[in-house]
Amino acid sequence: MIEIKRYSSDVKGIWDNFIKSSRNGSFLFYRDYMDYHSDRFNDSSYLFYKKTKLIAVLPGNINDQKFYSHQGLTYGGLVQDKKTTAADVLNSFDALKSELLRNNIIELIYKPIPIIFHKIPSQEDIYDLFKNNAVKIGCNISSTIYQKNKIRFSRLRRSGIRKSQRNHVIVEESEDFESFWKILSENLSHKYGVNPVHSLKEIKLLKSKFPDNIKLFVSRFEDQIVSGTVVYVYDNIIRAQYASANETGKKIGSLDFMFDYLINNRYKDIPVFDFGQSTEEMGNYLNLNLIFPKEGFGGRGIVYDIYKMRLGK
Repeated sequence: MIEIKRYSSDVKGIWDNFIKSSRNGSFLFYRDYMDYHSDRFNDSSYLFYKKTKLIAVLPGNINDQKFYSHQGLTYGGLVQDKKTTAADVLNSFDALKSELLRNNIIELIYKPIPIIFHKIPSQEDIYDLFKNNAVKIGCNISSTIYQKNKIRFSRLRRSGIRKSQRNHVIVEESEDFESFWKILSENLSHKYGVNPVHSLKEIKLLKSKFPDNIKLFVSRFEDQIVSGTVVYVYDNIIRAQYASANETGKKIGSLDFMFDYLINNRYKDIPVFDFGQSTEEMGNYLNLNLIFPKEGFGGRGIVYDIYKMRLGK
């Protein structure tokens, strides 16, 4: 028998401690990260208990009679205890469905945690989605490197590295988010007419709360920042959240030089390096310009799936 309880701030410590010891959780699920944009989402996260023992939590929000796991996160599936079994997960989903139906929720939109983030295999939820006739409605592709089995950089990426070396480019960790955000925002606005997902204020807030998990690296040419990348540092993964260069940085291959440093030096002992997604429109559009350099570094496909489950009849 599974007991389900809706998250409230008085169990923040319990929630965070569970994430820390879970087999597939990450710092994205700590409440200080999830709640930075709480004004935009109607939080409806859940905790699952078996005989008073917490065995799983599910980050989520409700919007227009639909439960999402979670609209404000890249992924947000069921976070499990090391001892949680397949039967426990099936029973937890049954409890979730009953709870959502009682609250007049008619649909579940579910983004499982990609397998590269699992410390221990944790795809019991995928099996449950199959059992409940869930339909895959999205499939985004990310480019990923396994450090123990890397592909050599392409000729173009190696050429960029040599250009930076000739121009004495320096890569360093930095706190100058303002300078990088200016480069990033101008590029995104010019190319796509959009702003970064995080505002400058938001990324600086998150950095202050998670200084060991959120890092900014910049490339300097003649003492000026010409490119940068924000990486998220997990236990077993480095993930590039943002990367951008100004015109000078592009001409001298500064991002090539930077990623060579991050992959083959700074984070060479972290098992996985993930460049992030290159798809839009729920995966129906592949941005070839975006994925091209990532594949040039040896990144190959990992999918971030999205499922829809109809609740009730």
